[in-house]
Amino acid sequence: MQKTISFRKVEYERDVKRIHNWMMEEHVHPFWNLNVPFEKFCEHLKKALLDQHQTLYVGYLNDVAISYWEAYWVKGDVVEETYPSAPFDQGIHLLIGEKEFLGKGFSLPLLRAMIYFQFQELKIDKIIAEPDIRNDKMIHVFKKCGFTPIEPITLPDKTGLLMFCERNRFEKRWPNVQFHKEIK
Repeated sequence: MQKTISFRKVEYERDVKRIHNWMMEEHVHPFWNLNVPFEKFCEHLKKALLDQHQTLYVGYLNDVAISYWEAYWVKGDVVEETYPSAPFDQGIHLLIGEKEFLGKGFSLPLLRAMIYFQFQELKIDKIIAEPDIRNDKMIHVFKKCGFTPIEPITLPDKTGLLMFCERNRFEKRWPNVQFHKEIK
């Protein structure tokens, strides 16, 4: 059955409870460290939404909200100092929040769709990720999508595995990527 993937920019009122609930999930909080009381999470999300170097999205599968995404510019981020970054490198953070969608093969198509979306900005030639070094499942998904592991890096909240996805490699690997891109 054909599934439709879409992304909508996070709207505080619509999304704060849902994203907070996802942060409390056992499969999420060891890697995001945001299993905090609701009021504290509200402050965190408000601050994140005001941060001009990133854009937050909720990912949908057939109009069902299942994932959270942070697309960010490497310039101005803590990861900028971990490698010789280019001015338009972009990064991605993600989580699948709804448990019933775990282990069903949706992570790769969702990631592929988001990377495709990011590469629509023609200035971007590289997208990076730095998943927690302990998160073997997501590292595997990033590799399948076309990311190359570079090296472990130390960040303020974790040891991550720096990974690069180059535009040329991605486009060769996925020449026919299509998805319903809905950005609201």
